[in-house]
Amino acid sequence: MRITGTGVWGPPPDREAARELLREALRLGVDFLDTADSYGPDASEEILAEALHPYPDGLVLATKGGYLREGPFEWRTEGRPERLRAACEGSLRRLRLDTIPLYYLHTPDPAVPFEESIGALSELRAEGKILHVGVSNVGIAELERAQAIVPIVAVQNRYSLAERGDEELLRACEEEGIAFVPWFPLLRGSLASKRSGSLKRIAAAHEATPAQIALSWLLHRSPAIVPIPGTSDLRHLRENTAAATIELSSDDLASLEQFRGPRRIPQPLRTAVKRAFGYLPLSRR
Repeated sequence: MRITGTGVWGPPPDREAARELLREALRLGVDFLDTADSYGPDASEEILAEALHPYPDGLVLATKGGYLREGPFEWRTEGRPERLRAACEGSLRRLRLDTIPLYYLHTPDPAVPFEESIGALSELRAEGKILHVGVSNVGIAELERAQAIVPIVAVQNRYSLAERGDEELLRACEEEGIAFVPWFPLLRGSLASKRSGSLKRIAAAHEATPAQIALSWLLHRSPAIVPIPGTSDLRHLRENTAAATIELSSDDLASLEQFRGPRRIPQPLRTAVKRAFGYLPLSRR
């Protein structure tokens, strides 16, 4: 869900609409919600708890620590153990939980030894504050290093129909029984507006939108994939969840295998991603 202000900063313009979006997601059968302390900061976790606490059985909440915020579109990595501990404890308070079901290291911090950051999450897991540990924006080598310290149950990386740089990592997750959670699965909406070629043709044949076909492709791609499309719109939310019912044929999948998105990310998106992560995480892994 996208339940913050512009630039992932501050609260949304309509807080009650954001709460209703979350409630509708559960009514539609969504049982996995992804957030982070840096979304807002804090606002996303607070609104999630306002809308859904006490949480229904079967709902899995995932949140993350590892970024500090200084303004809209501004992100700074912070992976020191003491900061991750404070971030986790803050998330516990805002989400009104005793144990967070899934907690990610949001991104490796180049200024902090990776093992120290993961070690902090391992300690929090041993203390019962985290049930499961995940990692985000990592490569295979970093996943292996994390697994040597604590069991990793999920990897959250950028991946979509148009961007498949993490195929090797995806296959590694399949083999290890690790969930692979694509962020930007619709390239922040650019795949939703794709109007040409195979995507348009297949969408028309299924009486669906290009975005729905792109999400369905992810679900067909691997049993390890758990996409997390973000939206602040009820109509898009309903379209996104309906994508799970679309059955793509072998011919559809073969055609989509040849799909190629734009050669370059649109400049505003390039700027936002680079501000957020300090690099463009498209071919890093």
